[in-house]
Amino acid sequence: MPNVNMNVIGEVTTEVLQAFADAWNRHDIDALMSYMCDDCLFEASAGPDICGTRYAGREAVRAGFAEVWATFPDAHWGNARHFVHGDRGVSEWTFTGTRADGTQVEVHGCDLFTFRDGKIALKNSYRKNR
Repeated sequence: MPNVNMNVIGEVTTEVLQAFADAWNRHDIDALMSYMCDDCLFEASAGPDICGTRYAGREAVRAGFAEVWATFPDAHWGNARHFVHGDRGVSEWTFTGTRADGTQVEVHGCDLFTFRDGKIALKNSYRKNR
């Protein structure tokens, strides 16, 4: 799939969400951030708050994304399926990764997205616990 740059398109499509997923699998932080609004939010699937851990703003979101790869250096999201309806979207996937202690993880999960002005304003992640 070609790299889709959201700076040149007016709306988020399933192709854009696939390109975003491909950037996750390449561990390409610069590409990921090109899809995000300046005042973006990332709500991680784990953390102390009801929403998991919330990262607000470009620098915090960037750090939150990088933390995922620090925790799971071989992180991969496979079998991606996407849909978009207006300013909302969903990506479903199977996550696989290995923690530093050797523990392997394989779980189903999803991201719920809110879009604004052709970019991702909120990435809200959920995954199964095993």
